[in-house]
Amino acid sequence: MKLIYLTFLLSLSIMASAQNNFKATQIKFERVEKAYNEKWGTLEKFVKAAGFGNDFSMLINAYKAEGKLEVWLKGNSDQQYKLFRTYDFCAHSGTLGPKVIEGDGQTPEGFYYINVFNPMSNFHLSLGVNYPNSVDLARTGKDRKPGNDIYIHGNCVTVGCIPLTDEKIKEVYVLAVEARDSGQEKIPVNIYPFKMTAGNMKMSALQFPNQASFWKTLQPGYLAFEKNKNLANIKEVKGKYVVK
Repeated sequence: MKLIYLTFLLSLSIMASAQNNFKATQIKFERVEKAYNEKWGTLEKFVKAAGFGNDFSMLINAYKAEGKLEVWLKGNSDQQYKLFRTYDFCAHSGTLGPKVIEGDGQTPEGFYYINVFNPMSNFHLSLGVNYPNSVDLARTGKDRKPGNDIYIHGNCVTVGCIPLTDEKIKEVYVLAVEARDSGQEKIPVNIYPFKMTAGNMKMSALQFPNQASFWKTLQPGYLAFEKNKNLANIKEVKGKYVVK
């Protein structure tokens, strides 16, 4: 029994060390260190004032038509996410509708998560999303390239990504590092064509009728979050999003 208990304590220690090493490794990069020096002091005060504590999870909702990126946070003891910050896109690329193929200039639409922290980005700092997922690949089809390298980043240029300016990406990047360091393996990034109310769906479907059926698979995830302020159980099933 004592051996099992010691093994358990060791595993907790290793997990804590791995988390701490992530932040420590990130801060070794000059741009991340500077972002922490400039932004984290103020951000931390607002994080604690909002009641999120020292450890929190993070979720990003982005709306292409509105040009808004929302950062939602949830303390480890909280049941729901709360809106923490809203940032404006600095530039737009393509039109409403998902990304289909490499070079189409489209910003993806769908349910993703952060899979890359790039402290040496050509666009200051950047957070990569796991595009293409299986839904994207099914849409693109065989023997065609769906494209890749989709990021939330600094600067103010884009060909399918979401640029926020250098000053804003510093804040989002630092918050993402903190969430990852708190143990959140996957930070959700939900990219919607617009706020998917019934009225917006009807109006946008008239303008982009070819996208209506796809958007109907996104709307349940949007509505579930609006109702519960928590990420719905979203599965990728045979090239479609299904909310369980």
